[in-house]
Amino acid sequence: MKTVDFYFDFMSPYAYLAATQLPRLTAQYPIQLVLHPIDLVAARRAAGNTGPFNRDIPPKMRYLMADLQRWAKRYTVPFTMPKGLDTARLNRGVLWARTQNAEAERRYFHAAYTAVWGRGGDPADADLLRAVAQEAGLAAEACLSGVDSEPIVRAYAQENQAAQARGVFGVPIFIVDEQMYWGNDRIEFLEEYLRSQP
Repeated sequence: MKTVDFYFDFMSPYAYLAATQLPRLTAQYPIQLVLHPIDLVAARRAAGNTGPFNRDIPPKMRYLMADLQRWAKRYTVPFTMPKGLDTARLNRGVLWARTQNAEAERRYFHAAYTAVWGRGGDPADADLLRAVAQEAGLAAEACLSGVDSEPIVRAYAQENQAAQARGVFGVPIFIVDEQMYWGNDRIEFLEEYLRSQP
C-alpha cells in the first residue's frame, strides 16, 4: 500500500476541488492518504514566492473565477466564494480531530471544505468551526478550545516546517514515493503513477 501525502490549506479553492476527488482515489487505489494542513502564505514565502496574490491581479482573478466554475461543473460539486480566507484555526482543527480518531479527522476535513467553498462560509467564524465539528461527530466546544491549545498550535507549526523542508511551495500538493503532483489538474498524473506500480 502506497502512502500519499496531501498538502492543503482551507483557503485554497483548488485544494477544495482536489479534496472532492479524494474519496474516489482512496476507493479506487490501495493507498493510505495522510492529510497535511499547512499555511499556504508561509509556504509561498519560504519558497521565495513573494509576488502579489491572485486577488490583487484583477485580470488573473477574473480568469481564475471562470476556471474554478469550470472545474466545479466538471466535478459536479458546489462552488461559492467564502466570506473570508483566515483559515489558521480551521486548519488546526484537522490536527485536533486527528487526536480523536482517524474517521473524525476525515469527516472534519470534508465538512470544513464544504462549509467554506461549497457554502461560502467564513473560515474564521467560530460558529462555522462549531458546525463543522458537530457535522464530524465531535464536541463543538472541545474542538473550539482544542484548536488553540498549545500542543495543537505546536503540531501545526511542525507540519509547516516539515512541509517547507520537503519543498512544498503551494497547495494542493500530492506526494507519493517523493513524486510531487501540484494542482487538482494533476490528479490524472498521480493516478497514472499509481496504476504503474506493482
